[in-house]
Amino acid sequence: MKTVGLLSDTHHLWDEKLRRFFQDADEIWHAGDIGSLAIADEIAAFKPLRAVYGNIDGADVRRVYPAALRFTVEKVETLMTHIGGYPGRYEPAVLQELLKSPPQLFISGHSHILKVMHDKKLNLLHMNPGAAGIYGFHTVRTALRFTIDNGAIAGLEVAEWKK
Repeated sequence: MKTVGLLSDTHHLWDEKLRRFFQDADEIWHAGDIGSLAIADEIAAFKPLRAVYGNIDGADVRRVYPAALRFTVEKVETLMTHIGGYPGRYEPAVLQELLKSPPQLFISGHSHILKVMHDKKLNLLHMNPGAAGIYGFHTVRTALRFTIDNGAIAGLEVAEWKK
């Protein structure tokens, strides 16, 4: 069993609120717009980090982290990218990848809107953790925590903080 902390759109922010929420996580997954390699390094020093770059990330972050990442943890195949869309409205390149080989879990960020929804057509779970940073139109910072165990995703928790 693994406990995963999921966040996106930190935009240069890694603070005590996020550290406390992810304290019991085994890994942290970042769905892009990290802000800097220094922030990614801080997160990675705290917990093992899987991340993709986002549209605000510079060349330093893009040299270390890919645009999309496909991996399997506890028998759950996951595809993570920054700009992905939502069930029924996926970005065209993402849709092609999902149709070719649908993962069990699809993660994206970018919208600054937390959404967790089942895509019945592709039989996958979509998660967007919203925005954990303070930059953007959102009024509440958000992050997710959940467990993965032998192919099952469970125990989803949402954290919210005022900006």
